[in-house]
Amino acid sequence: MNIVTLLPFIVLIGAMFLMTRSAKNKQRQAAQMRDQMQPGTGVRTIGGMYATVKEISEDSVLLEVAPGVHAIYAKNSIGAVLEDEEYNRIVHGIEPDETEVPDDASSLTEGDAPADEKKIDLGKEAPEAAADKADKAAESGDAPAKDAKRDGDADAK
Repeated sequence: MNIVTLLPFIVLIGAMFLMTRSAKNKQRQAAQMRDQMQPGTGVRTIGGMYATVKEISEDSVLLEVAPGVHAIYAKNSIGAVLEDEEYNRIVHGIEPDETEVPDDASSLTEGDAPADEKKIDLGKEAPEAAADKADKAAESGDAPAKDAKRDGDADAK
């Protein structure tokens, strides 16, 4: 047999090997995560429900989904074991470090700028200022023609 005819089969077998290897790796990581569960730990099920672990047996877990409401789940149905801060943030709305964020940036820069500094106006010039510039340009000899339009309107037809 020619090696060219065997090449697609070799590539296919290699791809299958890599896929099964990554799947086994994910299963191993999930098993390690489930072994970290202890009573009192916050978890998220694969269905998206947040609960607190009450008891752990060999194949199942007793979860408290609400105060006084318990449900038995299979260990495989635990999607994630959550840190205490993350569980409290999601379930109870408790933020670990409340930092106050101002509504605008002006409160962040108060006192930084000197009081005598002149503020720069980034807006469009007033019509009087444009007329003054045109008069100054006329005195220096760089004046545009009197019939030219100042608003930028060209002879559009």
